Amino acid sequence: MTESEKRNHPDYLQKASMYDLLAQLYKYTNPQLHMHFYLKHFKYINKAITQMRSPIQTSQGEAEVRFLHTSPDSPNIDVYIQGNRVIKDLAFKQDSPFLRLKPGKYHIDIYPAGNMVDSVLNKQITVDAGRHYTLTTIESVKKMRLLVYLNEPEVPVNEAKVRFIHLSPDSPALDIAVKERDIIFPNVSYKQATEYLGLTPMTVNLEARAAGSKEILLALPKASFKPNESYTIIFLGLSKDKPAFQYITLKD
Repeated sequence: MTESEKRNHPDYLQKASMYDLLAQLYKYTNPQLHMHFYLKHFKYINKAITQMRSPIQTSQGEAEVRFLHTSPDSPNIDVYIQGNRVIKDLAFKQDSPFLRLKPGKYHIDIYPAGNMVDSVLNKQITVDAGRHYTLTTIESVKKMRLLVYLNEPEVPVNEAKVRFIHLSPDSPALDIAVKERDIIFPNVSYKQATEYLGLTPMTVNLEARAAGSKEILLALPKASFKPNESYTIIFLGLSKDKPAFQYITLKD
């Protein structure tokens, strides 16, 4: 760690503390400002934690990778890495267990389950030590793509956090909001992942609205966020066809 980095730590921690005080000030009087300042608090806590790790600590270890299948018209799939099948018969909206990989480049092939003749996707990815990834199939089976999202499973003690990913190809941009209250993340477009939002552990009613309107496209009742957990909520399916527009919740 350099002297410059050491000097920066008090600044990040001081900012985190200031935003935490502001978040607590507005916790019961203005939920929108509470969320605004709490997110800033969480951002600077993460910056401080990241800087306090030495280069050796952040470079050691393997990567962790999981696959998520959201291609709406695709059959179940088999996933191959470097020519070896690692995931068998993965169904729509199903995620795989995390796989550990050494840092480096890997070739991914995806086939319809049980059929190693005609692949539906080929892609090369690069993974880094100590990183956690979600690799997601999207689009129709004829145009299937694989998107890579970086997970952030670390959470401050006794807190929680959540992000949202929009993977419904025919749905409009979304406003993510507390039910009948303020918008948390505005105008989330297709394929976009929001930032993580730091939360006090809670159960809350959320809703996805058509961006810029009050039209509720999907309710998320009693969304529960437990302490020391990091979550990703993913919108998938189709608004105008089957499988229907829906959501799943994954722990990162």
